[in-house]
Amino acid sequence: MDYRHFRSQRFLGHLLSAPFIWLPFIGLIFLDLLTSLYQAVCFPIYHLPKVKRSAYILVRDRNKLAYLTPLEKIDCMYCGYANGVLLYLKEIAGRTEKYWCGIMHENKPGFKAQASQIEQDFSPFGDEADFKRKYGN
Repeated sequence: MDYRHFRSQRFLGHLLSAPFIWLPFIGLIFLDLLTSLYQAVCFPIYHLPKVKRSAYILVRDRNKLAYLTPLEKIDCMYCGYANGVLLYLKEIAGRTEKYWCGIMHENKPGFKAQASQIEQDFSPFGDEADFKRKYGN
């Protein structure tokens, strides 16, 4: 076996960064549970359609790839879970924001949230008539 790979700076960097990659895992699980609980309690009150968790969190597909090592499969499952939880949360937060305050933010160069607000049909920033039409205020 060739051990040069294990002595390379790239491997050492990956090894040193691993705790920082995996440290958020417990927080993500907690966030997943809290978000699901929030949705289960509040969305029926708001008459909002629930977000299907399985449409955002997928962890059991890349682990079927034979060319990945067991460690790579675990890493892929973690990335699928982490990114899925954040997308799931983003969708729930977006529906909540639309319910409570469906007004787009002011259009600022480089601001990324605008696209999701357009998808959810928020009222344009400063358009009082559209806001009143959509929200009956």
